[in-house]
Amino acid sequence: MPSYLEIIELPDGDIALQRTDTEEEQPLVTISFSEEAKAILQENHVEVAKAMMSAGIQMVGLMSESTLEADEKDHVLH
Repeated sequence: MPSYLEIIELPDGDIALQRTDTEEEQPLVTISFSEEAKAILQENHVEVAKAMMSAGIQMVGLMSESTLEADEKDHVLH
């Protein structure tokens, strides 16, 4: 069964990435912006956090692909 992720804004204003398929309350990642950063971002901090998390998820995917390719090369029979 695939695991789904969601990005939510917590009551304290932090932005969190969590699984939707568990009852666990601990988020996988939390991003916290200072009030100064929120003012600079003109209240677009949620969109910035989404972009940051998306980039992180893409990087994990690329790293996983590299690991799989390296493992396949290690198992080639000659």
